[in-house]
Amino acid sequence: MDGTAVFPLQLSDHTRIAQEELTQALAGRPLIDFDRHTTGSRVAYAAPIPVSAARPALALGCYTPWHPATPAEAIAAEQGTAVRPGGPRKHTWWDEIAQQAVARIQRFHHPPVVAGWYAAPALHALAGTYGTIAALASVVRDQIEDKSALGRILRSAGVAQRMMIPARTYGTQLPGLTQIRSDLGTKRIVVQAARDSGGRGTVFVDHERDMERAAQLPGPWRVSAFVEGWSSNTTVLSIPDGRGGVRVYVDLPSHKAIAVSAIGIGAAKSAGNDWSLTWPESGVADVVEAATRIGEWAWRTHRLVGLWGIDTIWTSTGPMINEINARKQGTTEVSGVNQQLAGYPPLAVAHLTTMLGGRVTWLPAADEFNAHTITKAATEGAPGPYYMKMRARQAVVAPEDFPGSGIYHLHAGRLIFERPGAHPAEADSDAGLVLIANAPAPGTLCDSGTELGTFEGITTGTASPFARPGELSRHGQALVNAYEQLLIPTE
Repeated sequence: MDGTAVFPLQLSDHTRIAQEELTQALAGRPLIDFDRHTTGSRVAYAAPIPVSAARPALALGCYTPWHPATPAEAIAAEQGTAVRPGGPRKHTWWDEIAQQAVARIQRFHHPPVVAGWYAAPALHALAGTYGTIAALASVVRDQIEDKSALGRILRSAGVAQRMMIPARTYGTQLPGLTQIRSDLGTKRIVVQAARDSGGRGTVFVDHERDMERAAQLPGPWRVSAFVEGWSSNTTVLSIPDGRGGVRVYVDLPSHKAIAVSAIGIGAAKSAGNDWSLTWPESGVADVVEAATRIGEWAWRTHRLVGLWGIDTIWTSTGPMINEINARKQGTTEVSGVNQQLAGYPPLAVAHLTTMLGGRVTWLPAADEFNAHTITKAATEGAPGPYYMKMRARQAVVAPEDFPGSGIYHLHAGRLIFERPGAHPAEADSDAGLVLIANAPAPGTLCDSGTELGTFEGITTGTASPFARPGELSRHGQALVNAYEQLLIPTE
């Protein structure tokens, strides 16, 4: 590691055992990681105390990896095109490298283990006849994530009624706005397509013209009351207990924000999460209980194991569940720092071992782990990780002398490159440091709408990038402004 972690870490039996169990589960097979970021497991393998077995033999993605986040080998679309696509094109990176990736995997001496968020068709193509897919089956993901089934799932799992948002499901046709408002007893409503993710299938309805857009979403639809509050993501891990049941481990709930910079080329937009801010202990206990009940239901009905998550909205009266995500998620990587702060490897390591049918013995009892979550999430001033994405408003170029990803120092309104780095724990943001991860390589053209990288670090809350659900803090705005100075608009 090139930098120094801002919290004390020691090589523990947990890390040693996690390394041994994952190595045994892989059984000499090459680990292939399929992730747009190309470094989607770096918090595990580029950590101050790494689980080296989690470093992919081959990573496939869009963005150019950087030292020390580099896997053993990588194929990244951005390397071949020097372009980071935006808008709908950001999901086409696989088409650009698919042939090269399949050819490379065929040269390995053993059938591969292919990991990804879930078992998308590309993973099947990579695994071939003899490979193993270490991800949740798409059919199970679709059934659990079906937004029109959310109410039924929560009731079947025995989740408390107070955590359910008032909602109706409509199968073939959406009623008029007046009728829906009467049914739900609210003026503003939220219409969601049954099977979609990332907010693409969600319409907030205030007027009749919004209903026209909502009706274009594929049905069935979940129509719910709009609930005012602060959104939150919670990572959950389910692993078999060896006795016919399941152990459910619940990570700290985040503070999620969607904030837009008021000036310049960039926007801190989407998927910003902060785990340094506190929640009421009673609300965290509710989230832990609900996640445990959902995990037990998902095990009984679908034999769900591995990483998944729930999204909640924290209101003045407590958290309410608005989504279940049956897959590894974008938040999983940085949320893994929470486990490292508690003295364990990231839950993602246990996820991979479990997906390969291996035993995970290094985690404590689920009750012990979850009790720590409840206490930690309500503790003021405890260090926690955060990340905030930057997204381009207009096309920009990373200059040839751009340092790229690494540890920077924010000083006098400027970001100054300090040293290589790949782990949030190397960036004490209370002292002015920040990790810029997934930045474009020098000379890369970034389309309008594309991600320009993420700010990451550790803070006790004083350097949180978000002030409110839709507003950057002064520190967050300073990061945005300083980063814009490092990139060149093309117009």
